[in-house]
Amino acid sequence: MTDLRALLGIRHPIVLAPFGGLSSVALTAAVSDAGGLGSYGLYGYDGERIRATVAALRAATSAPFALNIWLPIGDEVKPGPEHDAYATALETLFAEVGLEPPARPERYLPALDEQLAAIWDAAPAVLSVVFGVPSPALIEQAHRRGIRVLGTATTTAEAVALADGGVDAIVATGAEAAGHRVSFLKPAEESLVGLVSLLPQVVDAVDVPVIAAGGIGDRRGVAAAFALGASGVQAGTSFLVTAESAANDAHRAAIRSTAADDSVLTRAMSGRLSRGVSNRAVREIEASGAIAPFPVQNWLTGRFRAIAGRRGLGELQSLWLGQSAPLARWDTASDVFAELLAGVPA
Repeated sequence: MTDLRALLGIRHPIVLAPFGGLSSVALTAAVSDAGGLGSYGLYGYDGERIRATVAALRAATSAPFALNIWLPIGDEVKPGPEHDAYATALETLFAEVGLEPPARPERYLPALDEQLAAIWDAAPAVLSVVFGVPSPALIEQAHRRGIRVLGTATTTAEAVALADGGVDAIVATGAEAAGHRVSFLKPAEESLVGLVSLLPQVVDAVDVPVIAAGGIGDRRGVAAAFALGASGVQAGTSFLVTAESAANDAHRAAIRSTAADDSVLTRAMSGRLSRGVSNRAVREIEASGAIAPFPVQNWLTGRFRAIAGRRGLGELQSLWLGQSAPLARWDTASDVFAELLAGVPA
């Protein structure tokens, strides 16, 4: 099997998880400069913003990095007359940050084609995707430009579909992971497989390198992943608490103080199942029983979450974290990287 390091042009088989809304140029560059694969999440970015972000990344590092996008899976809702009712359901949370319920936008998300046009211009070393199998045309366009493609699986069946679709490597992400459960063949609630069970089954089922993700917080998790057949590891929560992260102090404090059994899976903030802290906003939205479909809910809550983030109001933010959050105890990206690298077999 192809060595992951040679495949991606990196020195060490360590990947930074892409964060939708929480990626930073500084953190991505730090991981890439350390010899791993820094990743930057482009959820919600239009073409202009992607081009500006890539320019900043190239100014910060000459090492390979990955750009990450969400593929549409067909359940996305477009702006319609029901928008006002969805917005009104969140009225008290908007009021807390001094906002009126926002009017219906022209679109909730940029078109995939717009994002891809900017990515093809940028030609990053790696394009990683979540929520589906990239089309043959996408794979062909990427490979023509020398871009490697990573797919993300939450079940063995998803991994097989990705391998059959032509991806270069697969991220097998266990249910322990922070943020969105990126299932696409079955509902996320029916795809909650832990990494220790998922990883060896995926390794046995596909013939491309497999990157382990979910619950990997220190050298012990890295060593375990390689023992189970992984070709590399992906870590997120441990990097989120570092100085280079875009997370604010309230988010960092939540990561450091949340026990593994206190994180929750919820649709409250985005309309899709995600793992994070059950703060007051999550509890109030769940109690209301009024959760708009994706991406409406994500766009709406994003209006008050952005202000809450700037003000450090943790009870109104999306505080994504994984079940290994208690292991996140290093203050810099270089310290986290060194800890993870210590678990990589010689």
